[in-house]
Amino acid sequence: MPIITISRGSYSRGKEVAEALAKKLNYQCISRDILVEASEQFNIPEIKLVKALHDAPSVLERFHHGQDRYIAYFKSAFLSHMAQGNIVYHGLAGHFFLHDISHVLKIRINAKMTDRVNEEVKREKCSVADALYNLKKDDEERRRWSLQLYGKDTKDSSLYDMVLCVDSLTVDDIVEMLTNVVQKNQFQETEKSLAELRKRALAANINVVVSRVSPQTRVELLSNSSIKLSHIDGRLSHDSEMRRDLERNLREEFDINDVEYSEQVKPYNGHINPFYNINVH
Repeated sequence: MPIITISRGSYSRGKEVAEALAKKLNYQCISRDILVEASEQFNIPEIKLVKALHDAPSVLERFHHGQDRYIAYFKSAFLSHMAQGNIVYHGLAGHFFLHDISHVLKIRINAKMTDRVNEEVKREKCSVADALYNLKKDDEERRRWSLQLYGKDTKDSSLYDMVLCVDSLTVDDIVEMLTNVVQKNQFQETEKSLAELRKRALAANINVVVSRVSPQTRVELLSNSSIKLSHIDGRLSHDSEMRRDLERNLREEFDINDVEYSEQVKPYNGHINPFYNINVH
């Protein structure tokens, strides 16, 4: 059950390619659906999820780790969907979360800037200058997001199996090409590749629970019932009771019986805030 991810900029016709390809292959076509699902599942406004997956984090956001939590929510919903297979996904961040999964065909769709500008002018009823400015700003924001969170440039062709341009190649040409490519043996699901995807989905679901008390902690799945936590921050770094509560939650929700910590509980050297529990409106 192969998966196809399509990365694209605004008005690059990647959505058209994805929908036509999914129809031809009889696959699910998924994009904003995952944002809506994550928004409803975790009671987070959709606009916050979109911002977290599009805009590079500000200094304040990096300090409070709010974006880390939102990305964790999206990743959980995303990987749970992808584990079903037979999916064409077009949207944000898909190729990052599915790197090195062999039955995933990762595509980048580009279009000439002049064509993108013309489409922006038509849809937004703005000037050519404004359209060009908006598109360049959008592209740069996505590029900065990728660089800051993953150290990768969205323009780096090594992130994708194929980079195609809607120009001399039409949407129909690209759909026909990808239909043939995805049938190749190297993109077929194997027991190993499916097991790895399911492992990532479980780790992402666990990470959602962990991130609520320790946003930067990394979750490594050692087995279906054992995990290792590293880069521990927040209360989890110095609160033994918090660790016991977390372990109980993980045992009840995911049947995790063994939690290994890369760092022992540290003495808390902070200051008590006497106004901590006061709500200011």
